[in-house]
Amino acid sequence: MHAMVRRTHEERVLAALRAGGALSRSELARRVGLSRTTLSEIAASLLRRGAVVVVDTDAATRSGSGRPAERLALDPAAGQFLGVDFGHRRVHVAVADASHEIIASGAAPYDDESWTTRIGLALGLVDRLVAREGLHFGALQAVGIGVPGPYAGDSSGGSPVAWHRHATPGGLHDAFADRFGTPVFVDNNTRLAALAEAVSRPDGPTDLIYVRLSDGVGGGLVVAGSLVRGARGFSGELGHVTADPGGVTCRCGKRGCLETIASVPAILATCRDRGVELTDLRDLAVAVDRADPVVEAVLREVGTTLGRVLGAAAMVLDPVDVVVGGEVAHVAPVLVEQAAATLRYELHSVPTDTPRVVRASRLGDHGGALGALAALFHESPLLAGYAAPEAVAGHQSRRSAR
Repeated sequence: MHAMVRRTHEERVLAALRAGGALSRSELARRVGLSRTTLSEIAASLLRRGAVVVVDTDAATRSGSGRPAERLALDPAAGQFLGVDFGHRRVHVAVADASHEIIASGAAPYDDESWTTRIGLALGLVDRLVAREGLHFGALQAVGIGVPGPYAGDSSGGSPVAWHRHATPGGLHDAFADRFGTPVFVDNNTRLAALAEAVSRPDGPTDLIYVRLSDGVGGGLVVAGSLVRGARGFSGELGHVTADPGGVTCRCGKRGCLETIASVPAILATCRDRGVELTDLRDLAVAVDRADPVVEAVLREVGTTLGRVLGAAAMVLDPVDVVVGGEVAHVAPVLVEQAAATLRYELHSVPTDTPRVVRASRLGDHGGALGALAALFHESPLLAGYAAPEAVAGHQSRRSAR
């Protein structure tokens, strides 16, 4: 109980410094409602850990002949929040300070590696960012982690549905908790990307459907400004909605899931079946740039199928915004355009003045890591589910590790 109360006091002091800038101890005590003795203890702990620093004194504004008081401010090199996104082929890491600004980010690729190797690569990437940018985690408050697949766990650890060979181990949570000694929050990475998209809107979070087209296809739902997980962690799993009942077998065991049509491997395979040899996204981008008619036809077919699935979801959920993320959305805008046109057709009978917009993601491939941070920026997810998120400040890192 004492530790929880102390942590609450620390968070109030950090919030006051985030809002007010440099403040003396007496100003802090008045703002947060703590006694000077308690405030001095909290300030001493934060200074010792490097969460705050002494920036100057109030000599310039002080009246009277008393001794100038030190003014404290947030340490810009203190990583307060750590966001990690484990994709199918790479891990992204983003570090935010107490003002919620992204102060460092980077990525490390991997192939079909075990989760033990992936965790090691992620922790190594964190170490390189710390060394490169001169950061420290003396005041780290929480770690947010995104993983592929439906996630049925909670903030104390759990496991996703094992739709892929290297299912996320239960040791993922413990590896980060043991390393950093802080609360760890784990959820589906695409769902977290949906949260990042929602809070990045200029007018704040609202009802949103998000789908990510990458090595797999996933999605997320934000309803009334809050991220929705669902009873068993399946909320937003658009990739495993049946799009073609007679289609190929999906890794989940069903036939004709959207993922078997709209994922990167599926799109490349369809192009090859029609005589255009594409091996990766770079090849697809080249084919799009030269306006290859076969590739454009494939992309429009995929966009139509995607639009129908999104249309069904939009008819049920009535979102304000529909966002298509993932690498394909940026490489092949014609796919997004076709999905938007199909969605408009699917909803043409709905009498409403509210626009439904299909647009490409603003956040690119860092969306999952930013969403993990967004889930940490408001206090309740570590304790009791999802609450109304705060805006993510500074979506682009001002220090990006190559």
